[in-house]
Amino acid sequence: MKSEKMTVALDSVLAQATERHGGVPGVVAMVTDHNRNIFEGAAGVRELGKDAPMDIDTVFAIFSTTKAITSVCALQLVEEGRLKLDDPAGAYLPELDNLQVLEGFGGDGQPRLRPPKRRVTVSDLLLHTSGLSYDFFSPEDKQYRELKDIPSIITCTKDSIRSVLLHDPGVAWTYGVNTDWLGLIVEELRGERLGDVMREHVFQPLGMNDTSFAVDDNMHARRATIHTRFEDGQLTPEPELALPRQPDMDMGGHGLHGTIRDYMKFIRMVLNDGKGGNSRVLNPDTVQLLAKDGYAGTGIPVGFWETADPSLSNSGEFLPGVDKGWSHAFMINRGQAPTGRSPGALAWAGLANCYFWIDKSRGIGGYWASQVLPFYDSASYPGFYEFEATVYNNLG
Repeated sequence: MKSEKMTVALDSVLAQATERHGGVPGVVAMVTDHNRNIFEGAAGVRELGKDAPMDIDTVFAIFSTTKAITSVCALQLVEEGRLKLDDPAGAYLPELDNLQVLEGFGGDGQPRLRPPKRRVTVSDLLLHTSGLSYDFFSPEDKQYRELKDIPSIITCTKDSIRSVLLHDPGVAWTYGVNTDWLGLIVEELRGERLGDVMREHVFQPLGMNDTSFAVDDNMHARRATIHTRFEDGQLTPEPELALPRQPDMDMGGHGLHGTIRDYMKFIRMVLNDGKGGNSRVLNPDTVQLLAKDGYAGTGIPVGFWETADPSLSNSGEFLPGVDKGWSHAFMINRGQAPTGRSPGALAWAGLANCYFWIDKSRGIGGYWASQVLPFYDSASYPGFYEFEATVYNNLG
């Protein structure tokens, strides 16, 4: 499947994304088939104003593309019979049962709370139907956090996920800290930190030796700097804007750092029904569960987000006009995507404008990594879109 024509075309996409006015500082992008990476490319620099080039060994904060790996760790426990999707999550983490539904704020500015109509389940955490949100996607969650002095999730602390439910479990797709709680369930059942669980059950079997919650000196020296794009379109490097190098909590929803070449091994495992190299990470039936649309027939809309903090995220939607669902790890496009992505393909993204897709029907997957805020950046996302479309235009 690898072709010189595709390589030239994709190299051109990366060059345009980094060299044009208003583009991105740097990008690493890769494509894989069932067997190997069929494209690896890098362009630009790790930090504006410095000489270090982006290359395939660059380390990224991959933010919410962490989530799929945490979901795999949870589904491994389902395979072992130690966890069930319909189990109340509070059976493993009793404090989850203490979370209340926010019904608004009274005249005194204080929150009006009530118990949820049912308990949050493990499936709710996987499908983002618990009612938990992120403060930058919800003015109500943001207001509640400010009133209760709950720290930002960027602090990577357990206190940062002790927020509030915006609705009863099961009634809406609300994207938030669900997977961080899921990671705590994995820790409870495995008896060790999530990073150690991932290392034993995912990273080592797949040969992902450059991915971790903790950032050692070697990884730190290769780290790409996060940049902020201001309203005038100018980019400013923010070297101090980074997740903790030694986090208090391994955040299953957003905490990993790693190389894109490592993540391609994870994508390839999904393409190969749970097998990577000589190791099996998931059984084929579990991979089907990993990719199953949990919203089919519910009528619950999936995919649009509205920002409550424009410094972190723009409002937006992936593939607007295409019907979408959500699996136990990924967004699913139910219809054909304009890029060429097949119906039923899997995808998601990370806050600093990292994007990936996995198309099992065509046997390919790709990842586009930049380090720019806010999310859904005016150059980063169109660059990814063009990258993906160019891949499909050049497939044999």
